[in-house]
Amino acid sequence: MSTSQPIAHRHDILILFEVTNGNPNGDPDSGNQPRVDALSQRGLVSDVCLKRKVRNYVELFPPTSNGKSHKILVRQGAVLNREQEKAVEATKDPEAAEKEKGKPKVKSDIDHARRVKDWLCDEFFDVRTFGAVISTGSEVMKGSAYGQIRGPAQFSFGQSYDPISPQEITITRCAVTKEEDAAKERTMGQKYIVPYGLYAARCYVSPAFAENTGFDQADFDLLVEALSQLFEHDRSAARGDMVVRGLLDFEHVGTQAQSNAEQNRREAKLGCAHAHELFESLSVVLNDKTRPPQSFNDYTVKVAGWDREGRSTRFPGVVLHRRVDPERNPST
Repeated sequence: MSTSQPIAHRHDILILFEVTNGNPNGDPDSGNQPRVDALSQRGLVSDVCLKRKVRNYVELFPPTSNGKSHKILVRQGAVLNREQEKAVEATKDPEAAEKEKGKPKVKSDIDHARRVKDWLCDEFFDVRTFGAVISTGSEVMKGSAYGQIRGPAQFSFGQSYDPISPQEITITRCAVTKEEDAAKERTMGQKYIVPYGLYAARCYVSPAFAENTGFDQADFDLLVEALSQLFEHDRSAARGDMVVRGLLDFEHVGTQAQSNAEQNRREAKLGCAHAHELFESLSVVLNDKTRPPQSFNDYTVKVAGWDREGRSTRFPGVVLHRRVDPERNPST
């Protein structure tokens, strides 16, 4: 694996985003209608959808190599078992393979599985960030403890603050698809939109799991960059206007003095506060509850208990980085 050091601090990230006249995440089991919670009618965006945006951004704008590749494993048209076989071949030890031929799985096979895992983590940004199941192809990985990689960055579902009202829009086209329909003047179709919805999602970054994949500070910075640009390069007619309105990064830095550096490192890795308490610092209130929200201006958004330097008396071991500030008129 790369010689760079994995991240040492825990991060809890809150992502605030909106959709206007678009479909943020269609449900294939419901004719691609926007995902909705059946009980509350609040809109949903899956964690898989959010990770897809990150993957697309990194694939479009890979950084300058820092000793590791930034390829994407889960991409359009990829054959995952083929990539696993490449890793198996690239990490093969010919001498060990010949000695152990025909014998049951022994230490050399386990070492080979570990090398495959390390190779895939070095080669693919999404594997060392989100993890992957890599026990589906080669016999080397089947049944191996290294066949499932748990990534340090994990997303929750996004959920809207208020109920949404999906609409079905009929559209027309002046051309036809089939030769037998040439006499028709136009064809009809449908698309679904959410007139407006303000959503929040959460991302949790664990330094404990980063040690297993080699996820380092440069990888984390790239993840934050992708989150701040989540929809800027993912435009389409179906998704309408989607904007990241807030990106709050709560970094756990520890509470100990320099004289107790070891304990401080442990605190920063373990965390100095519960994530849900940190996320509750963000207050999102609908100004007029008698009508549905139609824009971001219909909400009052506040980050309570934190100064502009990112410090809080309630959470002394945590620093808040406002990667995208959700407050329109922050108090000074």
